[in-house]
Amino acid sequence: MIPGVSVEVGPAAVVLVGERPLRVLSSAVVRGGFTEARAIVNLHVHKNDPCLDPAAMIGAFARRAGVPAPWIGLLTGALTERARVGHAATEGYRALAVTTVGLSNLVSAGHSPIAVSRHSTINTVVVVDADPEPAALVNAVITVTEVKGLALRTAGLVMPDGAGVSGTSTDAVAIAATGRGPVARFGGPASPLGWVVARAARAALEPAIRDWQERNG
Repeated sequence: MIPGVSVEVGPAAVVLVGERPLRVLSSAVVRGGFTEARAIVNLHVHKNDPCLDPAAMIGAFARRAGVPAPWIGLLTGALTERARVGHAATEGYRALAVTTVGLSNLVSAGHSPIAVSRHSTINTVVVVDADPEPAALVNAVITVTEVKGLALRTAGLVMPDGAGVSGTSTDAVAIAATGRGPVARFGGPASPLGWVVARAARAALEPAIRDWQERNG
């Protein structure tokens, strides 16, 4: 879908690897923020695992699986083998999205109480075949978050008191760029970059949410 970027989905983890380093902005628990990485690891953990040392957990898996360094790491209690992949392209831009979804701890942002969180439930990773400015990457994170909220609303999910659902208490997102192809100043949903990010994220999130609902009644 994007030349030089591979995706491996399995029960232990979802792993994305670039032939060359990717520029990444993420809320990852390991090496989050702005950084460069050869790989993004979304590691499955048991829902009751205290995850006291995420870096050690992800590092042990990465070395065992031969994942090239440097990597960024996310943790999820969702079933990684149920991950869904979406992609989109327009005007020379391409995007690939991979998401893992669990909906057992829904929240309404600004309405739900503070909660202790250790590992994420809706993790969304998007790789863009483009050369976005840093602000465009930030904008793209917002775009993915907007798509997630719309997908949850479309699925008919609400809080017990009727409040709208914005996500879960432990969501994470990562946007990675190959650094080649068209330069992008903006990443909002009306820009070419934001459009492919939104389309790819929606193509992954909507079936992943439906799959969880069907399996959990």
